[in-house]
Amino acid sequence: MTPAETFQRARTPEAKAAREQAILDAARGLGSERGIRAVTLTDIADAVGMHKSAMLRYFETREEIFLRLTADGWREWTPVVRDRVSAASTPAGVATAFAATLAARGPFCDLLAQAPLNLERNVSVEAVRAFKLTTGESLARITEATRAALPALSAAAAVDLVATATSLAGTFWQISTPPPEIAELYRSDPRLGHALVDLEPRLRRILTAYLTGALAS
Repeated sequence: MTPAETFQRARTPEAKAAREQAILDAARGLGSERGIRAVTLTDIADAVGMHKSAMLRYFETREEIFLRLTADGWREWTPVVRDRVSAASTPAGVATAFAATLAARGPFCDLLAQAPLNLERNVSVEAVRAFKLTTGESLARITEATRAALPALSAAAAVDLVATATSLAGTFWQISTPPPEIAELYRSDPRLGHALVDLEPRLRRILTAYLTGALAS
């Protein structure tokens, strides 16, 4: 008998919450291993030991699962970057705080790239609302810490900093993690050296330049 055949429907709120968490944990593991784009709903169902139709009682789509994981990523990253920013007092220090904490979270960067492209587009309005409320709370907490570290930075510039950091982290992570055969191509042909991207130092340089300019203006 397969794991899916032994699945029993959760019948209490506690059991339902535990099953939802198991689904999220399985999706997180698969996404970290393969990349978000390569993970299907069937893959997640198989990893949990459920029929795909049974899993739809907990999440409507694979996008909803990964959107929940993106929200979890924001909640986990926010206090970490706030602590790093709070210990900084210069544009370079704040930029380093953002770049280092994002670069250390590759799966979160992958989710950041996928969220606006795919994850927010095949889910319910309520799922998007819950996600945006989470990101809004994180944005407020991060910008508060950033303006405390750099008092001359305007509120709008602090918001733009977070948007720039997270958007570029998602993009640069995709570029910096090509398939092995493509990475070897880039390394073997000197003409393609520009395609090799190191996420953290590039993000740090761009954010430092942005903050320097924002403060000067």
